[in-house]
Amino acid sequence: MNTASPPCLSRTEWQTLYRVAILETNKSLLPQRVSDAEQAVIKRGREIFQDHGSPEEKDALADALYALRAFRSAWQHTEAA
Repeated sequence: MNTASPPCLSRTEWQTLYRVAILETNKSLLPQRVSDAEQAVIKRGREIFQDHGSPEEKDALADALYALRAFRSAWQHTEAA
């Protein structure tokens, strides 16, 4: 698993990683995709916290992180069953 933090993200890069994660169909790639997206969302959240980002992007980041964590929980539950 790659633990390196992604470089500074544009406003749309985290969205791309998020979409890649939630649309991934290969179960062996899914954990890394979700992890990459989570890291990107968290990093972007930190960036806009410092730069006073828009409320809309802050809401979108919160929604994306919630969805990724729910998604991770669902497939981990499915794997355990």
